[in-house]
Amino acid sequence: MPGFITSFRHMVLALALLPALAGPANAATPKGQPSVLAESLAGEFALQEGRLKDAAQHYLAAAKSSHDAVLAERATRIALLADDNARAAEALELWRPSAPDSLVVRMADLTLKLRADDAAAVTTQARALIADRDPRGWKYALVALSGGSKDPKVAAQVLTSLVGANALPDDVQAWLAYAGLAQKLSQPQLSQAMVAETVKRWPADPRVALLHSGQLVDEGRIDEARAVVAQLEPQAAGSAELRLAIAGQYEALGDFAAAERVLAKGPQSTDTIGLRAAMFDRAKDDAGLARLYEFAKRRGGANDPRNRMLLGTLAETLKRYDEALKWYAGVTGEAGDSARLRSANVRYDQGHKDEAYKALQSLQTDPRVIDAVQRDAFLLEGEFRRKDRDDKGEIAAYDRGTAALPDEPGILYARALAWERMDRVDKAEADLRKILVTDPENIAALNALGYTLADRTTRYAEALQLIDRARAADPANAAIIDSYGWVLYRLGKTDEAMPYLRRAYMLQKDPEIATHIGEVLWVQGHRDDARRYFEEARKLDPDSKALQRTLEKLGVKA
Repeated sequence: MPGFITSFRHMVLALALLPALAGPANAATPKGQPSVLAESLAGEFALQEGRLKDAAQHYLAAAKSSHDAVLAERATRIALLADDNARAAEALELWRPSAPDSLVVRMADLTLKLRADDAAAVTTQARALIADRDPRGWKYALVALSGGSKDPKVAAQVLTSLVGANALPDDVQAWLAYAGLAQKLSQPQLSQAMVAETVKRWPADPRVALLHSGQLVDEGRIDEARAVVAQLEPQAAGSAELRLAIAGQYEALGDFAAAERVLAKGPQSTDTIGLRAAMFDRAKDDAGLARLYEFAKRRGGANDPRNRMLLGTLAETLKRYDEALKWYAGVTGEAGDSARLRSANVRYDQGHKDEAYKALQSLQTDPRVIDAVQRDAFLLEGEFRRKDRDDKGEIAAYDRGTAALPDEPGILYARALAWERMDRVDKAEADLRKILVTDPENIAALNALGYTLADRTTRYAEALQLIDRARAADPANAAIIDSYGWVLYRLGKTDEAMPYLRRAYMLQKDPEIATHIGEVLWVQGHRDDARRYFEEARKLDPDSKALQRTLEKLGVKA
């Protein structure tokens, strides 16, 4: 009973969190007063089940009974996550006396004031936090402003006041971080002013130049953004870190040739050549990739397994399949099995599908192969079967994988996605639940199951509990925040859903999140704004299935 064992371990951890309770261990609980132990355990179990408001209630009761700061802190954090502001405020008052001046207590207080839309009080408190003698104060204020308010306009108003009062510290990292926040809050004028001030204060800092370039990109001034990055290139000669940063900005600009050119400067390693190959590939520059391949061959180290894997990958990308197979065949040691996996991929691309499947099945049944490679052999076969539109073969591959590697989460997850794609939601749910039996805190499975139930069924309350469990484990995860917003929308709480969807999109520019925002706006009657998000989703992924399904469902003409 692995699920029970895991739950028992959580119970032990919950007990370990409890301080020595007031009085002797055998002291009776006063009549009418809740048991600290019972309330704490009830809170922990409620948290595991995704019932965040119940968890906050139980932990608050335990904190009230014990006057323990650890329990009060836990109650505060859970209540904030559950958007239970009343309990969060009550728990905070129990927590505050233990550390009234601590940054984390003040951050929690700032978050509550943000949620009350009290911009004046937030500004005053944020200024005090930033000016604290602890140099980390500005970071705590930043965290609160980044995610504390449901309405980004309040955070934007506070940030505008802080900048206008020159309240930010004279620290380049702080200005970079707060200017980045202005960009995420979709405040172009404020962002532009902050970037200009940051450039004025630290004109020689390459991080500032990169921020400036990013801001120009947001404004659509691509040529100017590229010019700013180009000015940094001479400084990159002696810094591998700066070369990577510049190349990354060129990649964001879509200038893959410039990114490769920067990476080509300085000492070359297997990793650097691999990054350059990726840039040539994205630029669809086969001639450049061929030159890099010849350079890599001349560079030597042909007996090094990592170099042989690199050369094989380059040859494979160039569709020089026979050469790729020769390189992979010479890979020895631990990497040898990974080379066998790559060889199977080459054979499939050559059209020798029977050989590819045979090679994969050889890896799957070889007792000397490590579990990770064996798992990947089943996953790759499943991917091949999907490309061949062989649904039965794909599922059969995953079935054999779970038989060989019982409870392997990667295979169960892949099979769940396959079942969902085939509209077998019941089977997708079963596989995701199998993952959660052995790993109840598997964030990916919790979120996937919750989202699937919200999107493909009407079991919204159950979906909400699963997503809340994922939120409790990773509250800043954009995909989970999106799932939470989506289940709120499916519950009919359209106005409540939108802030979460916008926050998710602020954290991650994803086509599916953009599609979700577009659908909610469309339902709210904001058709022009909805079309803008649909267009953003199309730019991010022209082939987005989520976008296509939504447009068809809503009857929106592409």
